[in-house]
Amino acid sequence: MKKDIWVVSLGGSKIIPDEVDLNFIQEFRRTILKHIKSAKFVIVCGGGSIARKYINSLKSDKKSDYLQSLAGISVTRLNARIMSYFFGEDPELGIPHDMKHVESMLRKNDFIFCGGLRYAPDQTSDATAARLANHLNATFINLTNVKGLFTADPKKDRSAKFIDSISWKDFNSMANKIKFSAGQHFVLDQSAAEEIMKHKITTHIVGNIRDFEKVISKKQFIGTTIKG
Repeated sequence: MKKDIWVVSLGGSKIIPDEVDLNFIQEFRRTILKHIKSAKFVIVCGGGSIARKYINSLKSDKKSDYLQSLAGISVTRLNARIMSYFFGEDPELGIPHDMKHVESMLRKNDFIFCGGLRYAPDQTSDATAARLANHLNATFINLTNVKGLFTADPKKDRSAKFIDSISWKDFNSMANKIKFSAGQHFVLDQSAAEEIMKHKITTHIVGNIRDFEKVISKKQFIGTTIKG
């Protein structure tokens, strides 16, 4: 039986909001391991608030965008490595740093972790996940700290309305209204949005393990679907 491939952009805010969220990690692990008979997973870890703290300090010291991005990539890779430890992976294997390595490891494993791959301007781990979803002909899931897409930031605007479904084109337009910055905090970045639209990648945005599992099980869930 051919297995479904899911590329998961796992927000750093889910892994370590303030302290490492062990309960979340254990639930996430149970969910992934429950589904490996029928699916393979590439889990791209974000940098979250820790990455933003490093990036902001470099920015305050007037260091280049390039160095700011490298700092962010380093944190995503650390998060990926730590997650692989929680899953009992051999620490000698390390984590992949390019698409060919991801593809090679996925042939032999039901799940792999990575962070940012090779440096590219104006991109985050979300863009990496979107490119991998296209490369692997996979469905893309963004597991973040909000239940889906809103018309505005619900933490700042109480009138923000939830969007359960949106077209690739409309989502791309929405994302590109925000100016890119290293470590930016938006549900998906501009490069990811463009990749999703260009390659017509079915994408789901969810905010908790329950709905994440419903997506994998192909059941009705609370979240946002980007398609069509």
